[in-house]
Amino acid sequence: MTMNQLTLNQKYYLGAAAVIVATLAGTVVAYPHLPLIVATHWDAYGHANGWSPRWSLVLYEPGLMLCVALVFSVIPWLSPKKFEVDSFRATYLYIMIMIVAMLAYGQLLILISGLGLVLDVTRAMEGGVCLLIALMGNVMGKVRRNFFIGIRTPWTIADERVWNATHRLAARTFFVGGLLGLLAVTFRAPFWLSIIAISIAALVPVIYSLMFYKQLEHRGELN
Repeated sequence: MTMNQLTLNQKYYLGAAAVIVATLAGTVVAYPHLPLIVATHWDAYGHANGWSPRWSLVLYEPGLMLCVALVFSVIPWLSPKKFEVDSFRATYLYIMIMIVAMLAYGQLLILISGLGLVLDVTRAMEGGVCLLIALMGNVMGKVRRNFFIGIRTPWTIADERVWNATHRLAARTFFVGGLLGLLAVTFRAPFWLSIIAISIAALVPVIYSLMFYKQLEHRGELN
């Protein structure tokens, strides 16, 4: 690992650590004001349908965030030769930060609800997921062939050209799908509209990867 990569790693992992510590600190501050049993799951219509003891908020979500950061720190070592994440390390670490931040956002919504403030958690969480998908679209085209991140179909893994073309398409579909989903949430459209938008955004590149691979196969251009 080069010095630049070490510096990059430090910057992103320190950022992840800061988000985890801030989430844990916010949970500890809110803890005395929470009920003994806190709503932690909601149905599609915003009705709470799952509860947990308040002490679990200190452990589970911050613990999950820590696990995500640890898994991302191990993946470069696990990656086989020619499929390393070093070729897109900045993008790889950016995705890690986005996932950690999304988990922190989920914890924030649970705390706000637990403190008795009026909030449609389902719609707020749906909007957060749509924003995450759109942000993923901004960097999807920079993701290089690997076994852990991206549109990992048999056809993208088998051929680098299929991988690159699929991820250039995914960059557009993810951004547009996430943005449309976010608009649907903002204007309080039926919840299933945003789900359809992000599902299509994910499905289109998968289908494209198969079609493009078969096209190359038919022309005898596969490596």
